[in-house]
Amino acid sequence: MDEIKVGDTAQFSKTITESDVYLFAGITGDLNPAHINEDYARNTFFKSRIAHGILAGGFISAILGMQLPGPGTIYIRQELNFLMPMRFGDTITARVTVTEKSPEKNRLKLSTTCMNQEGIVVVDGEAVVSPPKAPKS
Repeated sequence: MDEIKVGDTAQFSKTITESDVYLFAGITGDLNPAHINEDYARNTFFKSRIAHGILAGGFISAILGMQLPGPGTIYIRQELNFLMPMRFGDTITARVTVTEKSPEKNRLKLSTTCMNQEGIVVVDGEAVVSPPKAPKS
């Protein structure tokens, strides 16, 4: 907590593959045809299959648990706003930025954003986490 400052940021990028979407569908049980059936998806508003929006939440979780604040972080709350579809082949960059520190509660508030390779924000929101405490010496 002492080393983290308001404004600190970290990011993670991943290109979404067909395998990613099928594995996510299998793990979660979300077999919505908008994600896995091209014939069905062709007749939707999006005109092709799209990735599960919540997959972006996993990219944010990867940052929180591995980079900022890092291993041992506990998720308290996450708000996500799904603004645009993520398509197969999109490279999504998730970014978190520390917006508020509450050392007395051991809490951080972070803005969370995911954008595609064109710089279009596809998901935004806010997270609250409890960062790991420094080991006692």
